[in-house]
Amino acid sequence: MSNGTLLYVVAGEASGDTRGAELLAALTAEIPNLQICGAGGPKMRHFATSSFSEWTEEAVVGIWEVAKKWGYFKREMERMLGEIELLQPKMLLLIDYPGFNLRLAEAAKARCPQLKTVFYISPQVWAWNRGRIPKMARYLDLMLCIFPFEKALYEASGLHTEFVGHPMLDSLAPLKTNPPRSGHLVGLFPGSRDREVRRLFPVMLEAARLLSANQPGIRFEAAAANVRQAAWMLEHLSERRFDPSFCKVGQDRFYSLAQEATAGMVCSGTATLEAAYFGLPMIITYKVAALTWLAGKLLVRIPFIGMPNVIAGRLVAPELLQGRATPVRMARAMGELLDKQKERTNQQDAFVEVISKLGQPGAGSRAAAAVARLLRE
Repeated sequence: MSNGTLLYVVAGEASGDTRGAELLAALTAEIPNLQICGAGGPKMRHFATSSFSEWTEEAVVGIWEVAKKWGYFKREMERMLGEIELLQPKMLLLIDYPGFNLRLAEAAKARCPQLKTVFYISPQVWAWNRGRIPKMARYLDLMLCIFPFEKALYEASGLHTEFVGHPMLDSLAPLKTNPPRSGHLVGLFPGSRDREVRRLFPVMLEAARLLSANQPGIRFEAAAANVRQAAWMLEHLSERRFDPSFCKVGQDRFYSLAQEATAGMVCSGTATLEAAYFGLPMIITYKVAALTWLAGKLLVRIPFIGMPNVIAGRLVAPELLQGRATPVRMARAMGELLDKQKERTNQQDAFVEVISKLGQPGAGSRAAAAVARLLRE
C-alpha cells in the first residue's frame, strides 16, 4: 500500500464515536501510515491526521426532530461531499447513523465512482424497509453487521457482508462485577438522548410513585448519561415535589446500576441489550413525537421493538410503548416483575441465550481487518 492512503470516516452520535474509535485503534495498528479525516466525536478525533469536525452532539432521532434541523443536516452533507471530492479518499467509512450516512454514501459514490464505501453497524432496515437493501447494494462495497441474522438478508441482494459480532461484548466485559442484587432497588434508565429523557423520565418517576405506595421500602435510582441530564432530572424531581431521597440520580451509573438493581424500566435501544448483558430483568418502554410514531407504525414490519425480544424471536421482556407507556401500566408491569421471582429468572435465562448469539469478543478488530483487506485491494 502506498504511503498516505486516505480514509474519510463519519459517525453521527456518541455511540458511533465509541464504535468508530475502537475500529480505528485496531486499523491504525495494522496500517500505521493511514491518513484519517472526516467527522465524528472526540474519541475518533484522537486518530485524525487532518481535517476532522466534531458534530456528534447534534444527533437527533425521529421524523419531526430531523425535519426541524433539516437545513443543518443538508449543509453538513454538502460540506462533507465537498471535502470528499476535494481530498479524493480511497475509502468512505460510515459508522451507524443510517438516516444521514446512507444518503452520504449514495451521493459520494455518485460523485466519486472509484470510492470504496463501507458501512459499520448495519442499519436495521430489516425492521422497517427491506426493499432498500438492493439499492444499498449498488452504492456500498461492504456491510459490516453486528447481528448474525443480518448477513443472509444483505447478501441475498448481492451486498458483500461480514458478520463481525457485537462490539458491546468488548466494552462491557471489563465492567461486569456480578455484585449481589439489592432486593428493594428499581433502576430507571430513561435513555441517553435529551429528548428521550424528557419524555420518559417523568413517566418512569410517576410509575415509581405508584409502585412505592403499594410496596413500602422499595428504592429507586435513575441513571443519567451526563451532567446536563442529571441536573434536569434533579430539577424535575424538585418541581414535582418529590422528596430528594425518593429517587437518587447517578451520573455514569448505568452499568453498575444494571447489575445492582432487582429490575429496571429501560428505554428501548442499545440500552436494552446492555441491560440484558448484565442480566437485569426489565420492562422496555419508549415514547416519541406523534408524527414519528405514526410513521413507524406504517413502516415497521417486526413484532417487537426491544432488541432482546427481536433476537430471541419472542416476547422476553414486556414492551410498553407510546400510548401504552403510562405510569399506571408501567407500575403494574414492574410490580408483577418484582413479585414474581420466576419471571425474573426466566428473563435472565433468556438473556444468556440472546447474548450468546452476538458472536465472540473482538468485533472492532474483525471490522478493522475487513476494512484493511478492502483498502489493500
